[in-house]
Amino acid sequence: MALDPLSDARSAALGATLDLRAPRSLGERVAGALLATAAAVSVLTTIGIVAVLVREAAAFFAEVSPAQFLLDTEWTPLFADKHFGIWPLVAGTLLTTGIAIAVALPLGLLAAIYLSELASDRVRRWVKPALELLAGVPTVVYGYFALSVITPGLQRFVPGLAGFNALGAGVAMGIMILPIIASLSEDALYAVPANLREGAYALGATKLGTVFRVIVPAAASGIGAAAILGVARAVGETMIVAIAAGQQPRLTLDPRVPVETMTAYIAQVSLGDTPHGTLEYRTIFAVGLALFLLTLALNVLSHRLRRRLKGAAA
Repeated sequence: MALDPLSDARSAALGATLDLRAPRSLGERVAGALLATAAAVSVLTTIGIVAVLVREAAAFFAEVSPAQFLLDTEWTPLFADKHFGIWPLVAGTLLTTGIAIAVALPLGLLAAIYLSELASDRVRRWVKPALELLAGVPTVVYGYFALSVITPGLQRFVPGLAGFNALGAGVAMGIMILPIIASLSEDALYAVPANLREGAYALGATKLGTVFRVIVPAAASGIGAAAILGVARAVGETMIVAIAAGQQPRLTLDPRVPVETMTAYIAQVSLGDTPHGTLEYRTIFAVGLALFLLTLALNVLSHRLRRRLKGAAA
């Protein structure tokens, strides 16, 4: 009797399925246990950080009302006349972050477009690693670069720019996060299917028209995620703002004056001059909790942005 090829194929597939259900070897079980442990460690670490922040912040709010924390417009917990309004630190953080993303996003996106669509393979092999080297520069170097190079250069063109200011620190932070946005955006552009490019060229589109009307919109989810990741990195930056921004908490959107960010204040109090367990010391946990919630909001925004853009592209 002749053999049925379809039956043979079904039998082979059934045998493969039975083989997959066979007991795993000792090495596979060990590898699975190690991977599960690594995942559990990351989750437990996050839970531990949140638990410490909530516990210490609760002790802070037992002495300072949330209304004072959220409604006061001054932040002077280390002074004799104490005020605990968080908004000067939030304003300094958002101001320097806004300057950083205003510098890094257009430059990073243009660099990504050049590397992905216009540069030759030889240029791409040299320029992309050189650009990513900026990510390896210590942030303290960026801080002193902002203080000694960027700010004196800006003072020639910006009247009234103080020696310590949000503008110079924000520009330095923008240079710092430039490799993140450029690299991730370039990967997103490079991953756009070739048939979209070929279809645009077949319809008579130019090179630049294809880039800005087809490729960039198709990679919008990856570019948006890169921008949000760059913002989150700038929000958590400490050394640049601690060195170049001035450490003077004030509720302002003027980039020419000194400001203080949430991370810079935490670094200032953590130097050891403030006694452990005091109200002044617990302020760093209240600020840390606010910073954690801000970063969490950025991550949620990034996730929803990617889902929305992917849905629109589909």
